Amino acid sequence: MSWHLKEKLQQVLAQEEGTTLYAPGARSGFALVYPNSYHVGMSNLGFQIIYQQINSRGDTACERVFLPDKKMEQEYVRTNTPLLTLETQRPLYEFGLIGVAMTFEMDYFNLLAVLELGKVPLLSSERGDSDPIVIMGGPCATFNPEPMADFIDVCIIGEGEEVIHELLDAYYRGKDEQLSRNEILTSFAKIEGVYIPCLYQHVYGEDGIIEKISPAVEAPGCVNRRWIADLDAYPAQTVIITADTEFKGLYLVEVARGCGRHCRFCMAGYCFRRPRSRSLSKLETAVGDAKKHGLKVGLMGAAISDYPEIDQLCQHIVDQGLGLSVASLRADSLSPMLVGALAASGQRTITLAPEAASEKMRLVINKGITDEHLYGSIDMATQAGIVNVRLYIMVGLPFEEEQDIEEIVEMALRVKRHMEQQGSKGNLTLSINPFIPKPFTPFQWLPMANAKTVEKRLNYIQAALKGQKKIEVLIENPREAYIQGILARGDRRVSSVLLTAHRHGGVKGWKKAIKENDFDEDFYLYRERNIKELLPWQTLDMGLNRRYLAMELENASMLKQTAPCAQDCKRCGVCK
Repeated sequence: MSWHLKEKLQQVLAQEEGTTLYAPGARSGFALVYPNSYHVGMSNLGFQIIYQQINSRGDTACERVFLPDKKMEQEYVRTNTPLLTLETQRPLYEFGLIGVAMTFEMDYFNLLAVLELGKVPLLSSERGDSDPIVIMGGPCATFNPEPMADFIDVCIIGEGEEVIHELLDAYYRGKDEQLSRNEILTSFAKIEGVYIPCLYQHVYGEDGIIEKISPAVEAPGCVNRRWIADLDAYPAQTVIITADTEFKGLYLVEVARGCGRHCRFCMAGYCFRRPRSRSLSKLETAVGDAKKHGLKVGLMGAAISDYPEIDQLCQHIVDQGLGLSVASLRADSLSPMLVGALAASGQRTITLAPEAASEKMRLVINKGITDEHLYGSIDMATQAGIVNVRLYIMVGLPFEEEQDIEEIVEMALRVKRHMEQQGSKGNLTLSINPFIPKPFTPFQWLPMANAKTVEKRLNYIQAALKGQKKIEVLIENPREAYIQGILARGDRRVSSVLLTAHRHGGVKGWKKAIKENDFDEDFYLYRERNIKELLPWQTLDMGLNRRYLAMELENASMLKQTAPCAQDCKRCGVCK
């Protein structure tokens, strides 16, 4: 055991405010893992919400675990110290339950590193009664946990505030009744929103496509997503204050959950539908908590400017003498009050997400905004003193043509010209990412755009805008996007590739793992799925009508718009 590591963890703990600490043995332990750095993990509000929910019980102490940096990892290996929790510096393998907050596919590699450092058997099939039960929650668990099926014992499908308590209750009952590990897992399968991968057998045809998914007798044929009907019943704001996050100086407050805009590329818009808002009174109470800590308010949600009482909320924050920041804005719902409050808080960049430049492509993805919306938002921002503009764009979208790529360059030049006409001397930044089709979206059946084509188009945009004064182009690594493409829509055969890649150093071992497993990347990336094909994630139910996504794909191909969610609407099936 390394005392140096213990001391480092205690130093991190000493810099926090709001941590919940219990003496070892006072409560049953639950290790909550974020498979990335402390800095990234503590920037995730969902991670903090579950931490608070578990600690709110009278029987469980939640302790956090993060991926150590390279220097600390070397110290763990050198001293043969198992990965330790932050709160009491206990070894990970000693915990009966390990929860994992999985937000990004690329963190799959990190989780295997965390489990190995924590002396936890990587394969769920190799864990015995004395080993931890590994539970995965978060967006990746909800839309397609299959690539992690060999490593995960339990998946929480949907929102976790309620189901985590039901799962813990079942676990403690099972322990009291001296049930075996398999019997406890089987009891979990009876909880709505809980998926146990080992209770389902996937049968593949000669063409590699899934022929059948057979549940065990004890498992449901379909696992329904869990969602919180009344957000006010569950607080969602910063629990632990630390300077070591992406949101230093901010007190995060979730304004709403879900989105009803029907953007066809957006997994969150489908998996966390329907849109729900917190009451203004609850948000005002949260603002009061931020004031006690002397922090700016960071508003979180899918589209903050869509919140029905956004102007009243902004006015309240301003009246309290506080600054604010926002997670996301829509160009067609910005208000002068919101923009003015952001400017008064010192914000110097307005971030908008047209996602595509041409009118055709915006119809394909059902984005629902126009250049006029962009200009109007920029005008408001400029008048308020926000001079810089950032635009999020995707390349490789369905039905995209060369002309649509040229439109990105032309749009950038038009926007920059408009900024200058408004008297803005700020920068225009284009943040461009390759499009990745996701499960439970209308594009789940479509191939990903060819990597060479996407790279060529990205190079064209960079070259065309090179030398343009005060225009910057930021591009995500295309290589990682194509790994994500496999992980997002992969089946449980991907687990073998992940395990091999882990043995070769993680992400850097991916190519070698592909070769050693004789794995056909094109099958997952470039194959158009048949609408009637059995998809790996089809055991999970988001509440959508079976035909709805196919109809939306057809609408995309015909450039038809779909209206946002409305009261008493029943078309997608979620609001039955």
